[in-house]
Amino acid sequence: MAMSATVIGALLGLGTQMYSNALRKLPYMRHPWEHLLGMGLGAVFVNQLVNWDAQLQRDLDNMLEKAKAANERRYIG
Repeated sequence: MAMSATVIGALLGLGTQMYSNALRKLPYMRHPWEHLLGMGLGAVFVNQLVNWDAQLQRDLDNMLEKAKAANERRYIG
């Protein structure tokens, strides 16, 4: 999953930079370093988004376990 997230983020950054150049009617590869910067930032963003989603899932599972235990103590035992 990490490799695909990195590739998706890099493509997102590249696409954003190329779209920005196209809107301004500039050559697509006007400043290549901006494309590299966009790809790097996109890759970092998507990887952090994947990590955040995994942490959110762990926190939700923990909260559901606590709620289930509280309900069992309240109603069953």
